[in-house]
Amino acid sequence: MTDAYFTTGNGVWFQPTGYARGPWDANSCHAGPPTALLVRALERLVPNERLTRITVELMRPIPMAGFRVQAEIRRPGRSVTFSEAEILDEDRVYARAFAMHLRRLDNLECNTAAVTVPDLATAVAGRFPISSWPHDLKAFPMSVEVRYDPAESLGEGGPTTMWMRTKVPILADEEPSPFQRISPLADCGNGVSYNDYLDRVLFLNPDLEVSLHREPVGEWFCSKVRSHWQPDGTGLSDAELFDVTGPVGRAVQNLLLMPAG
Repeated sequence: MTDAYFTTGNGVWFQPTGYARGPWDANSCHAGPPTALLVRALERLVPNERLTRITVELMRPIPMAGFRVQAEIRRPGRSVTFSEAEILDEDRVYARAFAMHLRRLDNLECNTAAVTVPDLATAVAGRFPISSWPHDLKAFPMSVEVRYDPAESLGEGGPTTMWMRTKVPILADEEPSPFQRISPLADCGNGVSYNDYLDRVLFLNPDLEVSLHREPVGEWFCSKVRSHWQPDGTGLSDAELFDVTGPVGRAVQNLLLMPAG
């Protein structure tokens, strides 16, 4: 069987593989791959409109023991549809997503803003920003390939421009959609750009919001990200997302900060 983030025997229950495991807790998932499953459910729910925004509330750690995903339309419309999806098991809800789908036009003539695009061709290979973790099991950072802008620190925190390509699909033998494919990178902002040593300050994101103004293309995606930390223990990670042809959207994470140890 091809490696993937999840396996499923019936299309209802999803079993995470080691590649979906978070680096901090051996029993819970990194939020990026489960977000891709939420996107998958929402895109299947409203197939004739484009999913443009998803806000994921991470209510508790998503278990490596497995879960199911359910989705429903909250308000249908001719131009805008709002929907909702959950990750849950028989006992509790682990994550809830609120989404917006917009109708498509065939060919609207319009201008857009000019933006400088990070250059994948000149980016250099480096390690994933979080390269060690408390357990010795397979984890999400092992599933990705990364490259950095050579003018910046290579995975050492601060404002960072990082390219990333996932080496496994969401599900074996199923081609992920562009939104599904970019979801793991979208949840990496706080781990790509951080402002202090990890043995001094720990950080986690209780949410993730991704807005895409067009569908990404290709396998390589870039996050140009800056994190803002405050002494009251809160923060924000703000990432501009690109593919090789230009900007595609934005990912924002609210942050909860705490002393390490």
